[in-house]
Amino acid sequence: MTQSDYPLIEVPQNKRRGLLPMAVILLGFTFFTATMWAGGTLGTAFSFSELLFVILIGNLLLGLYASCLAFIAYKSGLNSVLMGRFCFGEIGSKLADFILGFTQIGWYAWGTATLAIVLVKITDIPEAWQTPLMIIFGMAFCITAMIGFRGMDILSRVAVPAMLVFILISLYTGLVDVGGISALFDIEPTQSLSFTAAITIVIGTFVSGATQATNWSRFANSGKVAVWATMGAFFIGNGLMVLTGALGTLIYQQADIVDVMLAQGFMVLAVLMLFLNIWTTQDNTIYNFAVAGCNLLRTDKRRIVTVAGAAIGTVMAVFGMYNFLIPFLVLLGTFIPPIGGVIMADFLLRHKGQYPLLANAKLPAFNWIGLSSYAIASAAAYASPVMPPIIGVFVAIISYSVLSFLSHRQAVTVLGNQ
Repeated sequence: MTQSDYPLIEVPQNKRRGLLPMAVILLGFTFFTATMWAGGTLGTAFSFSELLFVILIGNLLLGLYASCLAFIAYKSGLNSVLMGRFCFGEIGSKLADFILGFTQIGWYAWGTATLAIVLVKITDIPEAWQTPLMIIFGMAFCITAMIGFRGMDILSRVAVPAMLVFILISLYTGLVDVGGISALFDIEPTQSLSFTAAITIVIGTFVSGATQATNWSRFANSGKVAVWATMGAFFIGNGLMVLTGALGTLIYQQADIVDVMLAQGFMVLAVLMLFLNIWTTQDNTIYNFAVAGCNLLRTDKRRIVTVAGAAIGTVMAVFGMYNFLIPFLVLLGTFIPPIGGVIMADFLLRHKGQYPLLANAKLPAFNWIGLSSYAIASAAAYASPVMPPIIGVFVAIISYSVLSFLSHRQAVTVLGNQ
């Protein structure tokens, strides 16, 4: 813990990393239980061929969104909350800090509670241990995040290959049990869900994480590394999670890989998968919270903020608040993509693809063009009956472009009148 991962400044070039550490950390982040549950919702609503198409399109769009932000992060060495200072202003950026940080602490509470509850259920541990386990896990999961990039890299190098092996074993067993791939195409859907609603579910479940994946892509030593690692995680990794949840529901009526493994008789693998799946997402999640918190408070004490966030998330888990947070956090998924859209537009239009050094930048307290664009895009996403995350991003980009043009035109008119 000799340094704190540059929470308030650009990542220096000599601290950048290659493809392997970037890919394993991001894959560990996207290997998430909630994503499999989303896949379970899709599995009962579509034929297998339609399901594959939904997963392909949804995760491609999610991957493209995350990759665009990843490239900007590589170019600037900044994460999304630091980019927010440019597009929202010094004080205005605190809005993004709060929204992004709140979603992450909510998911941390959910993950902590989920692990304790499921572990008690599948191992017959006395239920009285549930709360102590939440406290233990809630504080333990933040250790690798406290160490920073290196700590999460070491964990992910072990956990990600192990989880891939476990998933492949489970998927192979499932295909054998159902009678082969051809049998999947014969399964008829039992529920109804529109294509646009399905795409929204795929994107919305992890779009908050995609917006904050810049916390790691800013460490990339090239644009290709940033884009390929991010696309691999959010297109392939997240897509695999959705597919795994869908197949689990189709074959065993269970979306979660842990429940599927238990149904298949893999008790030890199920417990290991539960720990690795939750831990590799939890440390990323609390790291995201810490980075947003550092920018909000303008402090470089990332490790202190990490522990404080873990404590808050643990308290929320113990008191059952996580039960009420999930619908709200998913709703916030509507309001998070416009942040990414404003960042993209600001970087390309106002800064021409190159931010100045943050320490030298003279930033206004509020960037009203960025804040107004965000408000317009959020309203459009909330009101949209189709694919709110996509609508939010595009309206944010268009609004920022139009407002920037009008502002420039007004400035030119004023100068001309003088």
